[in-house]
Amino acid sequence: MTTNQKVAGSSPAERARGLGTNVVVTEVDPVRALEAAMDGYRVMPMVEAARVADCIVATTGDRDVVDGEDFAVMKDGCIVANSGHFNIEVDIPTLEAMSVEKRQPRPFVDQYILEDGRRINLLGEGRLINLASAEGHPSAVMDMSFANQALASEFLLKSKGKLANGGHALPKDVDREIASLKLKAMGIAIDELTEEQARYLVSWEEGT
Repeated sequence: MTTNQKVAGSSPAERARGLGTNVVVTEVDPVRALEAAMDGYRVMPMVEAARVADCIVATTGDRDVVDGEDFAVMKDGCIVANSGHFNIEVDIPTLEAMSVEKRQPRPFVDQYILEDGRRINLLGEGRLINLASAEGHPSAVMDMSFANQALASEFLLKSKGKLANGGHALPKDVDREIASLKLKAMGIAIDELTEEQARYLVSWEEGT
């Protein structure tokens, strides 16, 4: 699998690795590339990753991230998906031009057959894969989004007349409350700081 390790791409990469996938990261930003390398991912140019990938997921928000040069070296049966932006991340017109046949072996899978017989499987017509080839965002994610929206609305009502015009970040205590509720629903317990530990973390009186 290859994924561009932008802010949006880091979560799919981490999730895939957590499921046992051997993840390769491709990047254009040296800082992000270094972060990915320090996180233990292999980092290489897209065309090199395309040679070894069984599944390619674009998550950049940019256009033509997976292009003709990449299609030319992909393995037979490689799966290509987009989870970043519109269906311009994968250069579909070039893939169409390189193909001698197109078929649909199953719903949401367009299989392009190249002149040398290799098959490239494009998921969801190159559109956002979690929406185009599924039934929307999973409830395990959306419940937290809705909780954020609800508590943000409550925060705005309680803060009427106190906030300056402009954008405001959701207070961290609201994020913590949502995370605590989600952990409880998942049956996950965590530790709590003792009063002494909490006091130490905000003090400059001890330590180096």
